[in-house]
Amino acid sequence: MSDHEKAIFANVSRVQLRIAAAAEGAGRDPQSITLMVVTKTQPAERVMACYEAGIRSFGENRVQEFAAKRPPLPQLSGATFTLIGRLQYNKASKAVELFSQIHSVDSLRLAERINAAVERSGNPPMSVAIEINTGDAAKAGLDLEDPELEQLLLAAERLPHVRIDGLMTIQPFTEDPEGARPYFRRLRELRDRIAARRLPRIGMQILSMGMSHDFEVAIEEGSTCVRVGTAIFGERK
Repeated sequence: MSDHEKAIFANVSRVQLRIAAAAEGAGRDPQSITLMVVTKTQPAERVMACYEAGIRSFGENRVQEFAAKRPPLPQLSGATFTLIGRLQYNKASKAVELFSQIHSVDSLRLAERINAAVERSGNPPMSVAIEINTGDAAKAGLDLEDPELEQLLLAAERLPHVRIDGLMTIQPFTEDPEGARPYFRRLRELRDRIAARRLPRIGMQILSMGMSHDFEVAIEEGSTCVRVGTAIFGERK
C-alpha cells in the first residue's frame, strides 16, 4: 500500500468518526448520514483507494472530467457516482449515461432535458436533487424565493423519468464553521416545508449540505449527505 493510500484510509476513518460523533451529539443515527467523497481532480487510483476504504458514494463536478476517469475504473459494486457540479443543457445525455444521481438541478428546463435524456436511454428514472442558493450570489442554484422552484416542484408529475429526491446547497465559506449554520438551517426549513405538502412524485429524503470544514454543523442541522474532499485528500494544489 502506497503512502497516499495509507493516508486516504486514515483520513476516511477519521472523518467517519467525526460524522458519528456529530450525529450522536445531535441525537441522530450515524447510519442515516452518507459520506460522499468528492473526487473531482483526483485520479482513478485514489477513487479506488477510497472504495477499498469502504466509501460507496462519490461526487464529481464535471461531466467531461469524469468521462475520462470512468474507463480505467472497474465495475465497483454498490458504488454511486453523483454529479454535484453545474450541468450544461447540452451535456444532459452524457451525464445520464455516466452518473447514478444528479444533485445540481437548478431549473425546470434542465430537469426537462434530463427527463428526455433518460427516456431516450431506457434507463430507470434519474434521482436528482434541486440545488438551492441559500445566500451567496456567486454560487449556483435557485434562490429560496425564486418562482421557478415552485414551477419545478409542480412539474414533477409530468417528468416520469426524473425523481426529485431532495435538496442540495453549496453554502458560503466562513472561517468559523458556525457561520454556515444559518444557511444550513434555511435549507432544512425549506425541505421541511416542501415535505409537508406531500406533492406528487416529490421526495425530500436527501438534504445534501456540509463540506470538510463545517460538516459537523450541517449534521446538527439535519444533513443526510456531507460532501467531503479536502479532509480526505488534503488541500488541492
